[in-house]
Amino acid sequence: MTEFTFDDLKRVVSTCLGTTEAADLTPESADTPFEELGLDSLARYEVATVLQEQLGLPIPDEDIDRMLSPRQTLTYVNERLAAAAS
Repeated sequence: MTEFTFDDLKRVVSTCLGTTEAADLTPESADTPFEELGLDSLARYEVATVLQEQLGLPIPDEDIDRMLSPRQTLTYVNERLAAAAS
């Protein structure tokens, strides 16, 4: 995978929430904290677990605590993917 997209993140969040659509997760909400989008800290850890499984990307707990919005998560994942590819 060369880039983890917003749509990829939306699919992961939908899977974690057990819904077919993460309706509040839109490109316009990229800087909105996950908590305001209905994801508590446990849901964020679940998202990170799914990301680790799907991407083979280890994510330390302290890094999960810094992924507080969709944009922060996308940036983190794409930086880690780029580092792993080089």
